[in-house]
Amino acid sequence: MKKERNNNLTQGSITPAILRFSLPFILGNLLQQCYNITDTFIVGRVLGPEALAAVGSSYALMIFVTSIFIGLCMGSGAVISMLYGSNNHGEMKQNIFASIVIISTVTLTLNVIGITCLKPIIHLLQTPPELFELTYDYLFIIFCGMFPVCIYNFYAFMLRAIGDSTTPLIFLALSVVLNILLDLLFIIGFNGGIEGAAWATVISQALAALALMLYTNKYYPQLKLKAEDLKCSTHALRHITAHSLLTCTQQSVMNFGILMIQGLVNSFGTAIMAAFAAAVKIDSFAYMPVQDFGNAFSTFIAQNFGANQTKRIRKGMKSAFLLVSLFSIIISFIVFITAPQLMSIFIQQAHTDIIQIGTEYLRIEGTFYIGIGWLFLLYGIFRAIDWPAMSLVLTIISLGTRVILAYTLAPIPAFSYHAIWWSVPIGWFLADFIGFIVLYRLRRKLAKQQP
Repeated sequence: MKKERNNNLTQGSITPAILRFSLPFILGNLLQQCYNITDTFIVGRVLGPEALAAVGSSYALMIFVTSIFIGLCMGSGAVISMLYGSNNHGEMKQNIFASIVIISTVTLTLNVIGITCLKPIIHLLQTPPELFELTYDYLFIIFCGMFPVCIYNFYAFMLRAIGDSTTPLIFLALSVVLNILLDLLFIIGFNGGIEGAAWATVISQALAALALMLYTNKYYPQLKLKAEDLKCSTHALRHITAHSLLTCTQQSVMNFGILMIQGLVNSFGTAIMAAFAAAVKIDSFAYMPVQDFGNAFSTFIAQNFGANQTKRIRKGMKSAFLLVSLFSIIISFIVFITAPQLMSIFIQQAHTDIIQIGTEYLRIEGTFYIGIGWLFLLYGIFRAIDWPAMSLVLTIISLGTRVILAYTLAPIPAFSYHAIWWSVPIGWFLADFIGFIVLYRLRRKLAKQQP
């Protein structure tokens, strides 16, 4: 029998353990962002602006669908972390099988809906007629390759759940390199057009998913299912369903709220739209590390919650909030000072009005990054202590406040689009305030409750 690899986060120094575990999360997301830029460059330069626009118009839909997978896998991973921390490997495997059943069912359903209803969906996205066929050709192939994305994310989150965040990073890196090479081969070498770009994505993801699955089954026997584990326990199904669907809903609500804000921004014209598009990319890139840190920290909390390591949880919280606060303050300072230069990366300096609008956005949001940093930690904590509903509530408070304030105040000339910018940090801090109150009241429960 193979020796099980041990990536237990319930032992050893707390801060170094959290940092070591979270670093691959952050690097993986940075790698994905670099790939997105490279892929955009290849499609735009080789296939032209129409193909680039078609891929770009598909992006929001792809992100929305992917967020469903990630939400399901993230919720399942929280349950697996708790059971792994409590050394309950038998029940852990039952929950893994329950996760496979639920996630496969949802994926198959989305696959069928996506392929059969693709044309109405493209119309719903208000895709220009001249881009309709290109967008359809691209998305049809992407939807056909939906299962590999699901498989990769499932195994990546299972490995992270038991403390291995490095292996998913390695396979992601291999997938990204392969995707770029296939882009060049299919688009330039075979003149495959936009279909070539789609096939490059699907093939690279399928190979990465297959390789990660085989690697996990070989080197992590604690995650490999045997015949006796293939049971649909009612308790496991209920537990996984509660976590997965709530976390999935949280991810979907986040994306839906962002789409609503985008619609309001669009009503203010091209200059505001261009400034917002560029500033949001900078904004997301700036606080991305604290988002990934929050996801990694959630696994630390979940394992220790499962092991009933209350003191270690409290120390971990103090360490995490201190690290996120320091990082956020530093990033806030950098973004505030360099906002005009950052906008100039995406916008030509001749467009001074757009740069000025984007600079204002970045200086408002950037000053308060500590608010979103705390919120990502709160999301992770509540998800990890078997209360994913609270993470959903905080998301609704944050985005709901943002949408209500923006839609209420932006039409008033005295506030205009500035209200959209200010509504964001107000939403963050209101959700933080509620989250800290609930967490304070839960301190005794955390001290006494056996998972």
